[in-house]
Amino acid sequence: MSDPKDLRIRSKIISEGVNRVPNRAMLRAVGFKDEDFLKPMIGVASTWSEVTPCNMHIDKLGMKVKEGAQLDGGAPLIFNTITVSDGIAMGHEGMRFSLPSREIIADSIETVANAERFDGLVAIGGCDKNTPACLMAIGRLNIPAVYVYGGTIQPGKWNGKDLNIVSAFEAVGQYHEGIIDEHELHQVECHACPGAGACGGMYTANTMAAAAEALGMTLPGSSSIPAVSAEKASECIQAGKTVLGLLRKGLYPSDIMTLKAFENAITVVMALGGSTNALLHLIAIAHSVRVKLTLDDFERIRVRVPHIANLKPSGKYVMQDLNDVGGVPGVMKLLLEHGLLHGDCMTVTGQTLSENLRNCPPLHPGQDVILPLEAPLKSSGPLVVLKGNLAPDGSVAKMSGLSVHCFSGPARVYDSEEEATQAIMDNQIRKGDVVVIRYVGPKGGPGMPEMLSVTSMITGKGLGGKVALVTDGRFSGGSHGFVIGHVAPEAQDGGPIALLREGDMITIDSDAQSITFHVAPDEIEARSKAWKRPELKAMTGTLAKYARLVSSASTGAVTDGTNF
Repeated sequence: MSDPKDLRIRSKIISEGVNRVPNRAMLRAVGFKDEDFLKPMIGVASTWSEVTPCNMHIDKLGMKVKEGAQLDGGAPLIFNTITVSDGIAMGHEGMRFSLPSREIIADSIETVANAERFDGLVAIGGCDKNTPACLMAIGRLNIPAVYVYGGTIQPGKWNGKDLNIVSAFEAVGQYHEGIIDEHELHQVECHACPGAGACGGMYTANTMAAAAEALGMTLPGSSSIPAVSAEKASECIQAGKTVLGLLRKGLYPSDIMTLKAFENAITVVMALGGSTNALLHLIAIAHSVRVKLTLDDFERIRVRVPHIANLKPSGKYVMQDLNDVGGVPGVMKLLLEHGLLHGDCMTVTGQTLSENLRNCPPLHPGQDVILPLEAPLKSSGPLVVLKGNLAPDGSVAKMSGLSVHCFSGPARVYDSEEEATQAIMDNQIRKGDVVVIRYVGPKGGPGMPEMLSVTSMITGKGLGGKVALVTDGRFSGGSHGFVIGHVAPEAQDGGPIALLREGDMITIDSDAQSITFHVAPDEIEARSKAWKRPELKAMTGTLAKYARLVSSASTGAVTDGTNF
């Protein structure tokens, strides 16, 4: 991490001395003039790609950021990094590469920014792993920086109903169950994603964008402004100007992403009913700025923050609807007025959170996207940390939209998502079962794949809330039902989930915050002694490197160590 006190104006270094002639010659080839060598060099990290609608428009947003930086006296240069589409990777081997892509994106931005010696950075992301990856890189670099969220997709429309990507996954289950025919399935497919932008519900992309705004690392409103709107283009121009202002003020990410700022982010995620992935990603981002954040911090904040957002996947509305009634700034203003946010936290605007929200209009009167704090969907946050003899280091459940808080049933144990999927399709899963999918954690997957196809199939077959699903893997932000993920230690590390046997009784109690399998301690010990660690599933390439380096889900699944 760069020392803020040691920040050097790289452009001035380039302009000094005859030994810098080769540097200047190469920059002239990309368009620099004499005067540009005296300006701060601003990196614009673009995640543009045609592989996903989340990112297909970000090339244009990058040009707007560049325009803004030039207008305010900077010398900006755009560079690209990768993205993968979680929706397209879902349900097959490709999903193993999704979480590792977070590290690759962060590493690549850190690498380019350090190698080119940028003075400041604007990073633009879209799909799920982009936001945490960009913020992790920003934290490691600790140079003046702004994050821009590429924005949410507009809802699809068919047969008078709003559609989104989860509609397509659930339609598959409905088709297999005979609820809809092939024509209806095809129409859902054709209309679910109408254009550019990230998946529209309070899934992982929108969850992490809202968290980034609450952290103070985006301009106000960034997380809820739609991808294709004129406001998003204007925001990008302003972001290019803002990073120059941060440079002049000497304001760094470590000044903004403090423990209190992370508490604000957790508060907003809980109020909005965000994705379980937020726990994994916020811990990883905090690690990048050397802030100690644990699962216990999430639980400490959860109990005092009501869930007030009627947003998909368990609610009615999408991010576009929230934007139309006041957006995330309106939600934060409400939370601040009730003493649930730290208003004195600094933000990239150079003002505190309170100062940013002072002139922000409140949520529109009469709307029902965000409920009153005194009449919430749930009196506390829906992302619950569970511990017990099945998950000594913790697991995460999303309890939004569920009336049952305790579930007990026999374990149906599968060592892969494919095995579990086949069992569901073959109608082998019954009401009251606890489906266990293990050896899919950060190391065991490797890559901790999401289980959206499994949860969507369960919902499509009419078993949503009637069976539980437990895994050392992850869930998509679009998953809902009685689902518990991030079980730690994972099976690959010999965690108790590896010791489960078919038919073992499991009890999940969100009120008691416990997850237990009812096997005598001496039997557990005997199983543990008999257990043998399987070989890693990947022996070469990206996944092999990832599996050897990655930490537990309970510490953010980071690959650059967990001690500081």
